[in-house]
Amino acid sequence: MTERLRVTWVQPEDLLGHELRQASEDGRDATAQAATWHASGGPPSPPRAGASSPPPPPALRALALTLLDELAELPRPLTDREPTPLPAITQACGNTWPKPLHDRDNDTPAATAPHADTSRASAAPEPPSSDNHPPSTTAPQSAPHTPKSTTTPPPPRASAGGSRGPGTPEPVWEPPGSDDHPSAARPTGNPSGASEPPSSDNHPPSTTAPQSAPHTPKSTTTPPPPPASAGGSWGSGGPPPVSGRGGAGEQTPLSTHQSHAAWLGRAVGCLLGKPVEKLELPAIRALARATGNWPLNTWFTARGVPADLAAAHPWNRRSAGNSLAENIDGMPEDDDLNYPLLNVLLLQRYGRDFRTSDVAQLWLDQLPAGRTFTAERVAYRNLLSGIEPPDTARHHNPFREWIGAAIRADVHGWTHPGDPASAAAQAYRDATLTHTANGVYSAMFVAGTIAAAGGGADVHDSLRAGLSVVPPRSRLAQAVRRAIRLARAHTDFDTVVDRLHDAHGHYHWVHAVPNAALLAAALTHADGDFTGSICRAVSGGWDTDSNGATAGSVAGLLAAHPDRLPERWTAPLKNRLATSVVGFDGIGFDELARLTQEALRP
Repeated sequence: MTERLRVTWVQPEDLLGHELRQASEDGRDATAQAATWHASGGPPSPPRAGASSPPPPPALRALALTLLDELAELPRPLTDREPTPLPAITQACGNTWPKPLHDRDNDTPAATAPHADTSRASAAPEPPSSDNHPPSTTAPQSAPHTPKSTTTPPPPRASAGGSRGPGTPEPVWEPPGSDDHPSAARPTGNPSGASEPPSSDNHPPSTTAPQSAPHTPKSTTTPPPPPASAGGSWGSGGPPPVSGRGGAGEQTPLSTHQSHAAWLGRAVGCLLGKPVEKLELPAIRALARATGNWPLNTWFTARGVPADLAAAHPWNRRSAGNSLAENIDGMPEDDDLNYPLLNVLLLQRYGRDFRTSDVAQLWLDQLPAGRTFTAERVAYRNLLSGIEPPDTARHHNPFREWIGAAIRADVHGWTHPGDPASAAAQAYRDATLTHTANGVYSAMFVAGTIAAAGGGADVHDSLRAGLSVVPPRSRLAQAVRRAIRLARAHTDFDTVVDRLHDAHGHYHWVHAVPNAALLAAALTHADGDFTGSICRAVSGGWDTDSNGATAGSVAGLLAAHPDRLPERWTAPLKNRLATSVVGFDGIGFDELARLTQEALRP
């Protein structure tokens, strides 16, 4: 008997299970469809894989298609809070939506100060949400632009910790207390320990971050992390700094060095997360602790892992042979790098005014269908079936609020430094090929954050800028705000992660909402430090390689030069990226940086 080919992420019976789960999350009443499916023997959605086994009988597959169509017609109660059309998104953001850079020419210096405290701006209060006390903030405005050289002199090689030393304290917002609103007091271990004044919704307090300890140069050789028995009171990545990496002032466009550092950071973070992708959080912690690498501080390794533990928690099968410390030899292929490369080609071919249909055409020309997953694979299938954007994102696509659009967003931020609004709008046109609502917001959030970081904002102002382009009553915005509060309230990052998993563990591990929350918590808790950011992002579980990649991109951009990234992270990449994007296999990250700059030339 001929063995049947089981293509993942497109089987109707699997899509139906995921769509029922999606309906429970977006408020649709799918009780009747779920009862029909389960009474007919239909399986639930696969918890971590892309396809269930064995294949169902033809009648059950036909039923799945019918139910998918029924589910698409159900009323969506969250539409007003979570719109997909861009005009509705900007309207939902209200006064928090930042001005595009080209509209700021007539702004006064007072209105565009790079680190002005906007917490008491006269913007209208944010609409009520389940967070009860969301912050009402406006996006940080950039200073009047002074042209700078696009060549950056090489700085000294960073220490193993990746720290750039203490920065200038910036105004920070602290939330009101409670579990959802952690205490406004600084985390345990804060030098001052001073309590914060009470705040209101419309007037959150303007506080100054505590000073970090004076910088002492460190050796570039990294001591081994403490064994598990030593305990890690700070959680993965060490204690949270407080100075705010970045904040160097506006620079447009990015220099090639900045682009290079961002590309390298993205690759390093992705590679760190690859061997533990799909593993549950307890498994990640157990594997790292077994080799003395918890709190996470270096590459995962199979050396020293007891056989029974390795059998109970096997590494990701696709990545175990090329992403552990003992076998890394260049950057292996990953969709987290394929999509940024494709978006450089997108800008080269169509410019920054590309349309969503241009993204589709580029994929058909350059991207093998087998290298797409989840929402991207469904959209690709829809294109081949004659369905056009934006219906490609909606038709039988239960993955439309997952993380796929976010991993494509970096280039949109890199190419709009200091302009979160334009970066978000560009990311929107890319994202709506495959995603809706929170899936689109995740891309806009990443693009806005990166654009602000490229324009000179520190990590905290960058995250605020990212939030400014997301509807404030959406689940993603609420989750990100809560994650930032948790990261500010707890010195132990493991505690932050546990709270996030308690709050968002009902989502699929690739869903945009929990992963955006974890990303924001990691960057906040690490204060933008490179090693701290990628280790925290990966140690939090869920989509480990994607979160590590985006955290690395942000922190690499904040570092601003490849020589500021610790060599122990960058050297194993050997300046070589494997990819199935046609014509680019083996390309170097320095060349990718050059192509990124070239794509923006008139």
